Amino acid sequence: MSGTTEIQNYWRHPGGRISKHCIKAFFLVLLFFIFSTSALMEASKQQFSISAPKYKVVIERSVIVRMRDGIKLFTDIYFPEGAGEKLPVILIRTPYNKNRFREERQGQYNAAYTFAGQGYVVLVQDCRGKYESEGRFVVSAADSEDGYDTVTWAASQSWSNGKVGTFGCSYLGENQILQAKLKNPHLKAMIPQAAGGAVGAAGNRYRFFGARNGGTFELAPSVGWFFRSGSKIYFQPPAGTPRSVFLEIANLFNPAPILPEIDQLKILWSLPVIDILKKAGAPPTDFEDFASHEPADPWWEQFGYIKDTDHFNVPALHVNSWFDYGVAETLYLFNLFQSNAESDLARKNQFVIISPTPHCGSERATEHTMIGQMNVGDARFDYWGIYLLWFDYWLKGIDNGITAMPKVRIFIMGKNEWRNEQEWPLARTDYIKYYFHSDGHANSRFGTGYLATNVPVNEPPDRFIYDPKTPVPSVGGQGLYAEGAFDQSDVETRHDVLVYSTPALKEGIEVTGPLKVLLYFSSSARDTDFTAKLVDVYPDGTAYNIQEGILRARYREGFEKKVWMKPGEVCEMILHLQATSKYFGPGHRIRVEISSSNFPRFDRNLNTGGNNYD
Repeated sequence: MSGTTEIQNYWRHPGGRISKHCIKAFFLVLLFFIFSTSALMEASKQQFSISAPKYKVVIERSVIVRMRDGIKLFTDIYFPEGAGEKLPVILIRTPYNKNRFREERQGQYNAAYTFAGQGYVVLVQDCRGKYESEGRFVVSAADSEDGYDTVTWAASQSWSNGKVGTFGCSYLGENQILQAKLKNPHLKAMIPQAAGGAVGAAGNRYRFFGARNGGTFELAPSVGWFFRSGSKIYFQPPAGTPRSVFLEIANLFNPAPILPEIDQLKILWSLPVIDILKKAGAPPTDFEDFASHEPADPWWEQFGYIKDTDHFNVPALHVNSWFDYGVAETLYLFNLFQSNAESDLARKNQFVIISPTPHCGSERATEHTMIGQMNVGDARFDYWGIYLLWFDYWLKGIDNGITAMPKVRIFIMGKNEWRNEQEWPLARTDYIKYYFHSDGHANSRFGTGYLATNVPVNEPPDRFIYDPKTPVPSVGGQGLYAEGAFDQSDVETRHDVLVYSTPALKEGIEVTGPLKVLLYFSSSARDTDFTAKLVDVYPDGTAYNIQEGILRARYREGFEKKVWMKPGEVCEMILHLQATSKYFGPGHRIRVEISSSNFPRFDRNLNTGGNNYD
């Protein structure tokens, strides 16, 4: 595990400082689960399907719902004609314009019409400060209380049976999680999808809307989201305009800003990071604040992101996918909603479904599902049938057996099949450590790096130079930027990418669980980043990325403090690579890449020890 280190001085560069990194000794810790046929739990053959609409749907547009501070949130109400006088309610709160739901479509294309057609009153509401709704928009900040107040309002209406459920993906899922901690007694069930961004400091993750990761800034996803959807300014009628007048003029204007055309990739390369949206001509957003605040800054507390001290009391069906940026956070929330439940009812009724798709793509799987360039076969699942049964049980009181379904349903990529489980991580997991080996030349896939279960003894360190001006490019991944699995062969030709692979496997092996990498390293810089990527190398040499992670070296001892590196000092860090379920078949190789950048998914570390954003 030891080795000598030659520390070389860095030199100045317009884009930051070039640093020379020495990986002294390290090993990869994977959660490998090796199973036999008898251990498998065969996926349920029962199929739930959503029927044709039972009721004609009519919309009452732009109804005013007042919040506790008097702010008016505009809400469309979808009524099923002739379904009865007292009906259950499903609430969808969106920052993306509630009017998009008004086009009559079914299933994944329009949840409002789908649920209303089955006998639910559906509320679709513009979040505070977005589109028609009043107030000042601050990402996530008002969603806990506004969600709570809207649930209370919905339960008190003459057409309501007093039971409310919530639904939606991404931001629409996160605001469900945020309001759940307030424990509204009328909130009876939730279906938060791809909602891992709701996790703040919980589990020492510090994700905050998915904009932060390992102390770095998720650059490309954040620039894209804040530019397209983060505007804090919308043109609206004067305060106090009667609803009747508003309805007369609503079709005459679009409150959304008209955004300029931009070359996003070119913008992402510009420095400083904090000025990117200003250069792009975007309206005012929260981008600059999200880019510039440290992970443990008390500033983040205003948003209500989930902490380990939060408690919950609502049954929830969590849905996410292996190529989502927050899949590990969804699995963490699934467990947290159980451990911090305030009743047996809530504790025993947490469920999770994890598909192989990118962000918010679970319901779009086909018979031949392509995740980037990787074919995972038939990943279809009857989500909408399960969603309807879920709400029928909790909001209508129909005893349909939905709570007897498996607690965990996961798709095993490589085997390309669904499997039922009861917990996460799997209780029968076999934990195996794979160590990094080389003769000091693991640079690129043409180097001498390899993975094995034996501990290295007196092996020389591997070295590479990281230059912020020529970062390793993001090719696929989990970050809302070229999502999915893509061939990493070109990336693996770079000298600043260390590559370690097993020999071709004689027998297949399944990797199902959370992933982490332990590194021992030194560097010529005060601060830098380290990245890791799990890769499946096919017999023909195609190398598909499966999962990835990053950690800023200054946070290697925790996000609450900064610790700088010193020349000649051997440091230690653990990188978390989210979680996955991937079968590496016979003839495949398990590979891990180590480097110091994954750009433009993550912002570049300029190696100065200063603020990388300015």
